[in-house]
Amino acid sequence: MRGRPQALLVAVLGSASLLFSWVSAAAIALVTLRRGAAEGAFVLLWALLPAAVIAWSLGDGSYLALLGGTAALAMVLRVTVSLATAILASVGVALLAGGLMLALGEQYLALVSERVVEPYMVLREEALAAAGNPMELPRPGSAAIAGLMGSGVAVMSLLCLMLGRYWQAALYNPGGFGAEFRALRYPLAVSAGLVVALLVLSGQGMTWSIWAMVAVVPLTFAGLGLVHARARLRGWSRGAMWLFYGAWLLVPMQLVMVGLAVADSALDLRRRWEPGESGQ
Repeated sequence: MRGRPQALLVAVLGSASLLFSWVSAAAIALVTLRRGAAEGAFVLLWALLPAAVIAWSLGDGSYLALLGGTAALAMVLRVTVSLATAILASVGVALLAGGLMLALGEQYLALVSERVVEPYMVLREEALAAAGNPMELPRPGSAAIAGLMGSGVAVMSLLCLMLGRYWQAALYNPGGFGAEFRALRYPLAVSAGLVVALLVLSGQGMTWSIWAMVAVVPLTFAGLGLVHARARLRGWSRGAMWLFYGAWLLVPMQLVMVGLAVADSALDLRRRWEPGESGQ
């Protein structure tokens, strides 16, 4: 925020590193949120140069997708001033990123399948055999891997957006981001639409069930926002939150978050909690 040269330095150096591209994406989000689309686009274009070199040399366009996805979500947030809308827009980011990888990244998807997916599936088969239940697991195809990576780009873009928004709030409106996140909630029609998409895609075989993860992302973040609201209301300790996020890594807890988001859309749980808590 001191000036364009400092913003360019952070964005370009971050995008040139495989480990710190998320810093570059978050910096682009901060510039876009604070100074507008034109300034954000200027920083983005410079940051795309080293990311393009990485994409050309390694065949991995995920860093380009991360920078572009984060910038797009930041623009949505700046225009709508709605964190919920920006998170919902991640569905479009996931679909576009996954679609581009499927259309343009055939060799890279094959490489991911060979070096990442296949060893993982072999490990799972060995674990099943050791447990006395040997079987050959079906391998996901390129379309399924593209859907998984598209969802991953959407999640990472959202996390970078939130980091940029957190930085903005820390500089100009302390506590503002936390209040926005704890208030995150979708209308019932939106949550119901996402659930219908999830159920329909999940019933269409392995490939489409992986693409169904796209619909889970907004509901998951809404569920997490609800948990944070409850934690603040009840005064949960930081240790309790760490335990919660440890449990959240398990698939059943992730499904609980989706259920909580839908229940909140229907019942407005925060409004129901507050009178009871204030009466204690």
